[in-house]
Amino acid sequence: MTPAEERFDDLVSELLGLPGVTPPSGSGSGFGRSALRVHGKIFAMLVRGQLVVKLPKDRVDALVDADEGDNFDANKGTPMKEWFALSPESALDWSPLAREALAFVGGQQKRPAGG
Repeated sequence: MTPAEERFDDLVSELLGLPGVTPPSGSGSGFGRSALRVHGKIFAMLVRGQLVVKLPKDRVDALVDADEGDNFDANKGTPMKEWFALSPESALDWSPLAREALAFVGGQQKRPAGG
C-alpha cells in the first residue's frame, strides 16, 4: 500500500461514522470506484495517488491559485471546475479539505419542488 493509499484509508475510517457517508465500493472501474460518498454523491476520492475533492468553483480556483494543486481532469482533456486534485507536495491536511467537500456535497441535497 502506498503512503497516499494509507492516508486515504485513514480518511475513510475517520469519516465513515458521519451521517450519510459510505465507503468506496472498490468494484467496477473508472470514475468513482475509490470514492467516498455522501447520500450517494461523490465528495472525495483517491485518483493516481492524489486526493481529489468536490468543492465550489471559487474555492477550487483559490486553491489552484495558491499552488496547492490543480483542477481535476478525468483523462478527458478538460479540467473539471468543481473538482480539485491536491498536489502530493502540498502541506494541506487531507481531513479538513475532505470535510469541506463533504459539507459542500452534503448540502446539495435540494430537490426540485413537486418532485
